[in-house]
Formats: sequence, structure tokens, C-alpha cells
Amino acid sequence: GSIVFSFHLINQSAFYSVAYKGQAIISNSTLSVKFSDGDFSANLRLEKAVFGEADEKYELVVGKTKNVSEHYKEATIALGQTVKPNRKISITVRIFNDGLAFRYDFLDEKDRHSFILTDENTGFNFSGNPVVRTLFLPNYTSSHEGDYHTLALSNVKEDTLMDLPTLFETQEHIFVGVTESDLLDYAGMYLIKEHGMIRSKLSPLPGQKEIKVKANLPHHSPWRVLMISDRVGALIESNIITNLAEPCRIKDVSWIHPGKTTFPWWNGNVVPDTINAPGNNFVTNKYYIDFCARNHIEYHSVVEYGLHEWYLNDGAGFVPGPNADVTKPLPGLDMKEICDYAKQQGVGIRVWVYWTALYKKLDSAFAQFEKWGLQGMMVDFLDRDDQEMVKIQTEILEKAAAHHLHIQFHGAYKPTGMNRTYPNEYTREGTRNYEVNKWGPGLTADHDIYMPFTRMLAGSTDYHLGGFRAVPDPLYIAQYTRPLMLGTRCHMLAMYVVLENYLAMVCDYPAAYEGQPGFEFIKEVPTVWDETKVPSAKVEEYVAIARRHQDDWYVGAINNHEARQITIPLSFLGDGDYVAEIYSDASDVHTNPNHLVKEIKNFKKNDNISLQLAAGGGAVVRLRRK
Repeated sequence: GSIVFSFHLINQSAFYSVAYKGQAIISNSTLSVKFSDGDFSANLRLEKAVFGEADEKYELVVGKTKNVSEHYKEATIALGQTVKPNRKISITVRIFNDGLAFRYDFLDEKDRHSFILTDENTGFNFSGNPVVRTLFLPNYTSSHEGDYHTLALSNVKEDTLMDLPTLFETQEHIFVGVTESDLLDYAGMYLIKEHGMIRSKLSPLPGQKEIKVKANLPHHSPWRVLMISDRVGALIESNIITNLAEPCRIKDVSWIHPGKTTFPWWNGNVVPDTINAPGNNFVTNKYYIDFCARNHIEYHSVVEYGLHEWYLNDGAGFVPGPNADVTKPLPGLDMKEICDYAKQQGVGIRVWVYWTALYKKLDSAFAQFEKWGLQGMMVDFLDRDDQEMVKIQTEILEKAAAHHLHIQFHGAYKPTGMNRTYPNEYTREGTRNYEVNKWGPGLTADHDIYMPFTRMLAGSTDYHLGGFRAVPDPLYIAQYTRPLMLGTRCHMLAMYVVLENYLAMVCDYPAAYEGQPGFEFIKEVPTVWDETKVPSAKVEEYVAIARRHQDDWYVGAINNHEARQITIPLSFLGDGDYVAEIYSDASDVHTNPNHLVKEIKNFKKNDNISLQLAAGGGAVVRLRRK
């Protein structure tokens, strides 16, 4: 009852409004689309409205909540044009306790069985002058990696794309996260400010600017999602994105095993001096496989060595040349030998591929990968979210599942709930992350603290985690090999809990970890969760996220550039006594940011835990029932 969606026709045009706890959030915002043969924006009549409500229960194979149970109310609003071409479109609306969503349903008609969509004008006319937290983009061709900005809506520049999710905060401190769910066979959505108001924009098909979607009828848009609460943590806890996604399309999911993975490209493929001829070969990969086996890390990634990918390629800088072939390893690299050895050690092997090199041989490549014994891959440099690319990514997921392969998309758009529909999608990048420490200014804690409140609202967020060489800010320099980190080691440990990521990277080299304080936490922390709670958070300042895996709770807290103490109520715990392992910033982290303190304490669910967070710091807690 806190969220109210109102639909109304004004002068035969469709509008909607949204209120939360009696406060107007969005007022008189347009619902219209434009086709190649005319607009659906005027001369409309309400034909009928059908109301209902339902309870849905489902299980996520990979996610932040395992067993989801959601109640929602729904309305299907059928509209028809009173003049030619007399189109009929329904608008379906669903309201949950933590937000609402709506979509356009394009109906099959007697004389019309396909359509070409040239624009979608969904308005988001926010009341007042909310604060906007967003990533601005110059165009639709993007890896979605940049700096987030905070500014008043009145100060947002007109005609500049805003990436999704974007977080709006009203003057009454009501938080609204805008994004989309169930993006299949459609163009990705952005926001833009025009004439002082926010509206949707769709990514155009390649090679032109006008056409956004071409499809047969019936068809529907993705869900346009508004996550709404006066407690920002409720947006992070929300399952609304997967609620709206299609159910799982993979019949047998028994082979899907998320976990942590190496990614040696990040550290510069560091190996001991005793390794014989390091490179794209068996001995180099054996070194990392043995490290995984010793430390219960599920996957090792075969990527490249000496700036040359593991497969044949006559292109430059990883860009596929005319004869690139992902089914043929470099001479001296036997992929089956690597997979067979890793299997004996209980480790899975995955690879990195440039998407165009993979896609041109998709069927034969996946068949070969399965024959070798690979278990998954990173698919990189997609950099688009037009309808064609969305369909390509869906095809990759479908065909990969047929060969029992998981997918990690990099240089890709935000998640839209595909971890429910295709749970072999383990994670996506789509944000500026620690890879930049290899070549430029280091990523700061102030950048990291944006993630839970913006990009992560959409889902899994890959970030090149695990750098174990933090330095004070004045000592930071970019290093392509053995990159340095800003912020504290406890901040890094906490990122494994704060970020939702079903395939978290352990990016540094083995000698950087083994014997180092805090590595035992990385070895133990899960990547999928049964339950997620946010007991304490303040946008852009700090966040503490508690995630349960079976009977154990893990709490991760990260901080911005200001030192502070936070108090976390433990009311999310079950009954009984819990033993807590607490990793927190040492008192000297301003000069030795890798230093931490580990304590053991006892707690019950009616207790609070106080954490002292250094500037750029963090803390992690593992709570086990006695």
C-alpha cells in the first residue's frame, strides 16, 4: 500500500504518476512509442483494464537470494487508437513492496504481424529537483566504464545519455533506482533530459540512427523498473530484477557451479623465476592450477601471455585478424592437457575470448571447448546494447548452456535478470574497476562506494578483485605488472561481500597471497548467497551488507575517504550464539594500508557490532553459529 501507480488519459494521450507513502515521486509522465508508420501517442482510448495479484516462488541457481517469494499486484491496461493505423498496445504494470515496473505489450493484429520501432518516449517526470547519481555517456557504443556523478536534476545537461541504473533521491529522501529487466530481443534503454524532463532513449541498430527495434508480433518491451524506498538498503536487497525476468530456460542446471577464479592478465602473468620458459604453455598454467587446488579456488583462467591471447590470431592488440581462430591454441599450448591436469586437481579451466573471434565460429568453438573440457569463458569487448547485440548475447548464453559452459561478459551492458533465465551467466563487468590500476590513476574508495547504490542495483558486478599491494596515496604509481592499490586491504576483502558477483576474481599472483593476512577470508568467502540484508548504509559514504550462505553470515563494510565508526545491528541473525571472526583496519593503515587486525568475539541477534573504518577502509565479519 505504500506505492501507488496511477494511469490516466489526458486529451487522449497516456500518462502515469507514482506516489510513495503519500509523496508524489513522478507526475504526469508520458507513455508512448513511435513506429516507422506512425506514433502511438495520441488519439488513444482505454479499451479495458484487467486487475490481479499473485504470489511467485522460484529458486535462483546463482544470485543474492536463493529462494525468492514475492507478492505483486498487476494491471493490464489495453489501449487502442481511434484513427489509422488503429494500433492496439497494452501496458502491463506490476507493483511489489520494493518497487514497480511496467512494459509495452505489442499485440498481433489482423493486418499487422511485424513492426519497426523508431522511438520510445517513456517519461520520468520527477517531482521537485531530485539528486541524480549516474554515469554519463557520450554515445551508445560503450563499455560502460566511467566515473559516476552526483548533481541536482536541474544541473543535468540536456541531451546527454545517462546509463542505467541511475539513482534518484527526492527532496524527501525517497530513493528511486531506474533500470530495466528482461532485456531480450529489444534495444537497451538509457535516460536523457529533454526540455527539463527525463525520458527514455533506445540504442539504435548498427549503421543508422532511426531504427531501434524490428520484430514480429506479438512482442513486448523489457520491464521499465522503478526501485522505490525511503531506506536505500532496500534497493540493494530487492529481487525485483529477477522477479521480472523470464524463468530459467536451462532444464538441467546440475553442472552450474559458480565460484572464484584466477585472472593472471591482471597481475601481469607473474610466475616464479624457477618456472621453465613461462608463457602460453603448460608449466605456467600448472603453477596457477596448483595454487587454486591448494586454496580451494574453483577456476583458473587461461587468458594471454606477452600480450598475445592463447589462441591463433593475426590481428594486433587482441583485435581479431582475418585468420583468428579460437579453436586453435598457439603452438606449444595443449588445452586438453591443461584441462585434464586441472580436473585431476579439482580445478575448472576457463578462457578469455574476443567476442567477434568467438561468434564467427560459435558452434564449432563451443563443441571444441567442451571436447577439451573447458567449463566457461570471459567474452570481451562487446561494447554495444542494440537489439542485434542483445540477441547475440542471448544466443551465446543458449548455445554455451548446451555445451555446459558458463559465460562472463566484459565490456558489456548492465545485467537485466538473465542470471534467472540463463544461470550460466555468472557475471558482467560494465563498470570502471581495478583493471585501470594497471595503466592509470588508481581506483579510489570514493568510486567504489558508488557501486552498491548505482550499477550493482542491476545485479552481478565484476571488478577485478584481489589486489594485495595497497600503498598510501602519495606512493601510488601505475604498474602494468604487479599493480598497486589504493584503500586498505580490509577494503579489498570487504568488496568480496559488498559486490554481488557469482564469479569473483582472485586476480593477484600466488606469492602475493599465500601467507598474507586476510587471504584466508578470500579462500572461504562464497560467491552465491541464500539471503541478503543491508543493516546500515549511507549513499556515497559507507555501506554494510550482510549475506547468508547456508548457516553462516558474512558482513562486508566499505567506506569512502573519511574515517568513521559504524554500528551494525545483528538482528538478521538467527537464534542462538554466534562466533565472529572480525577483520578490521589496523591503527597504522594510513602508512601501512595492508595491515589489519583479526579478532574473535561472540554475538547474539539482539547485539550490535561496532566497526572502526579507516579512510578508504573497510571491514569483514564471518559469523558462525556455535
